[in-house]
Amino acid sequence: MSIFDKILGLFGGGSSEAAPAAKPVAAGSRVIDRVLVGESLVIDNRPDGSGLDLLNVAHIDLIIGPRGSAAERAFTRTLTTQRKGVNGLLAVVAPNMMTKPATVMFNKVTIKNGKQAVQMFGPAQRGVAMAVMDSVAEGVIPANEADDVFICVGVFIDHKADIDERIQDWNYRATKEAIKRAVNREPKVGDVVQTYKDPTVSHPFQAK
Repeated sequence: MSIFDKILGLFGGGSSEAAPAAKPVAAGSRVIDRVLVGESLVIDNRPDGSGLDLLNVAHIDLIIGPRGSAAERAFTRTLTTQRKGVNGLLAVVAPNMMTKPATVMFNKVTIKNGKQAVQMFGPAQRGVAMAVMDSVAEGVIPANEADDVFICVGVFIDHKADIDERIQDWNYRATKEAIKRAVNREPKVGDVVQTYKDPTVSHPFQAK
């Protein structure tokens, strides 16, 4: 094993030898053949039982699409348009190991301090990245399409978020669910029309 391999191993990079290339996919047989949209909210009660944990709620807005689509253009624009308090960053499982498909995250709440920045670049980034890779490993995103797919993930982190473990776990769960819903074209129009006025359907932040 070379010194380079050992260094990569420290960061979870494994061997420097390239993995076998995925076989190209015919355009007509692609699962992700257009821009798809997914969304998910994950929330639970506070550990002390004082009510919903609105401080650490995870809410993901996500688009995924193939090379040449608006999803790729959104990906490049998000990654290269950096502004004060609003940043795009690649989702990485560990240093030197970005996800495949390439995934860019952007914050939906203005980053105002170092703690919030670390939460975005730490637990949220890890959670989103693991959700993307688990989606590939489980076949939701076909592995042979991953090199030609781009994902944009909007992440919500409250200014007062205080439990990093929940930030990581809930953003993982929300991202994975949003990807699955997007790829499966869910929810279906008929399901939404049938249930959107149901009195049991409510929004945790709606006006009381």
